[in-house]
Amino acid sequence: MGPKPIDPNSIIRLLNDNKIATLDELKQALKTHSTMTVFRKLKALEYLSSYSHRGKYYTLYEIADFDDSGIWSYQSVWFSEHGNLIETAKEFIDESTAGFSATELESALHVQVKQPLLKLYQNRRIDRKKVSGRYVYFNVEPKKQKSQIALRKQSTLELDLDLSYDIQTLADELKAAIILFYSLLNEKQRRLFAGLESFKIGHGGDKRIADLLDLDVHTVAKGRREIFSGSVQFKGVRKKGSGRTSVEKKFRRSSQESND
Repeated sequence: MGPKPIDPNSIIRLLNDNKIATLDELKQALKTHSTMTVFRKLKALEYLSSYSHRGKYYTLYEIADFDDSGIWSYQSVWFSEHGNLIETAKEFIDESTAGFSATELESALHVQVKQPLLKLYQNRRIDRKKVSGRYVYFNVEPKKQKSQIALRKQSTLELDLDLSYDIQTLADELKAAIILFYSLLNEKQRRLFAGLESFKIGHGGDKRIADLLDLDVHTVAKGRREIFSGSVQFKGVRKKGSGRTSVEKKFRRSSQESND
């Protein structure tokens, strides 16, 4: 009598229940000690490995709830529909409106990116320029890169990251002031404000701001991407000269009409 066949559905059940799993957990589900067996079964499924935690975790594509930028996290483990960390970093840089500094990209991806950026640059898959005294990474395609550099230089939202602060060391009074100001904003303004404050902190800012303002970390990440994407619509902002005519102007106009 031959060995009992391995049921591949055990992987599906495990991942549907737990969302993510390590290699050892997948082996236990399949009742095997063979790494090759696990990957042979995974290959038959549309699976993903995490770009954080050195690719230690696995999930199914159908389970991942990707945001607009193509990333998803579960229990602080990050996955990307673009692939591993190197491919995800390249995708973010290629599609960005104004390139990314290492600090900005770390804030967007929630992991350290210096080594992946170095590899991409050395392999000439991305380019690097110094802008305002800081290295920024750009698309290698000349036309796209020219647009990215122009927007980077013209941006009025550039911040000095050396002035970033630590939420953990803020005085209680300042925390209260931030929360009070936040409470006065509408939903969209709150998201953008949270994103801006996260950007100031850099790596780990999304979670720390989310904890401070009692927000979902994905909401903070979305606000940060929006405010630096150049796509924020300033609807409802009055143009110069618009609005009610002043009382003085009305008085002068009515006086002139009566004299006529």
